[in-house]
Amino acid sequence: MMSKLETKILLIYTGGTIGMVKDYDTGALKAFDFSKLLKSIPELNQLHCKIESFSFETPIDSSNMNPANWANIVTIIEDHYESHDGFVVLHGSDTMAYSASAVSFMLENLAKPVIFTGSQLPIGDLRTDAKENLITSIQIAALREKGKAVVQEVGLYFEYKLYRANRTTKINAEHFQAFASMNYPPLAESGVHLKVYKEYLLRPNPGKRLQVHKNMDSRVAVLKLFPGMTKSVLGGVLKIPDLRALVLETYGAGNAPTENWLTEALQSAKKKGIHIINVTQCSGGSVIMGQYETSQQLKILKVVDGKDITTEAAIAKLMYLLGNNVSAKLFKTVFETSLRGEMN
Repeated sequence: MMSKLETKILLIYTGGTIGMVKDYDTGALKAFDFSKLLKSIPELNQLHCKIESFSFETPIDSSNMNPANWANIVTIIEDHYESHDGFVVLHGSDTMAYSASAVSFMLENLAKPVIFTGSQLPIGDLRTDAKENLITSIQIAALREKGKAVVQEVGLYFEYKLYRANRTTKINAEHFQAFASMNYPPLAESGVHLKVYKEYLLRPNPGKRLQVHKNMDSRVAVLKLFPGMTKSVLGGVLKIPDLRALVLETYGAGNAPTENWLTEALQSAKKKGIHIINVTQCSGGSVIMGQYETSQQLKILKVVDGKDITTEAAIAKLMYLLGNNVSAKLFKTVFETSLRGEMN
């Protein structure tokens, strides 16, 4: 029987390696039955929380993730928000940073933990990272202090570290340490003890109710600058039918070639109402427009300053703002404002 102090955690399995086990007769991978979780991982009984699970009817490889799937995830959270104290979303690692960033924007005034996790190896493998990632993610989601959740934001837990979800990028396809948060410190670290860095946690607006936003406008594109990029490449991207915004991955601190054709193309796009976001293609660091002559023209054009936002979070934020019909007049100001701790 569940005690009054016991927390309720909902495990949401969307797909991905973490939910696979090997059939030792055939050698093939098959979906894990999460209703038998406690039997398979008895260590979870030590967490003193009630764990329930919800699995997507058809598990989705994370390469096939899209805004409709994100809407499904936030709908499940919305439907169980009052009855559960925390949520753990199991997701393939390849696009986890995109999905977790998107969910952070879709859940406004979140006051409970939503922890994304996954694994590099299936849950049944001898050397799997799945068990530790799963156990600690549930433990973090169940953490409470003075009757309130310790973590009240969307996080991503992988290989002993909890990060703010919208600060993460997948950096490695082979190592267990698959994710990094280059511009923001970890929210928690798991070692002999679970250490939470409360000074880095996001705090919701007190008294405000959860608002769930499901309209994500995916009419966006990403273009990474490279030496030798031609006018036709940029022009081709900007001529995409119905394009509403472009994330421009620039060099270093937000620098771009000074050729007239580039400036003219961006100016023309802005006149058509296409939002241009300047994001650095460096793994860490920030855009500082105007620091060098090569970013001065972007500053004059009033290109949106992406500051230290990741490309994943920039895409998610664009889809969120466009889906919520933020006016063209306010768009630059709103994008350059931190909404969920995604930029400094």
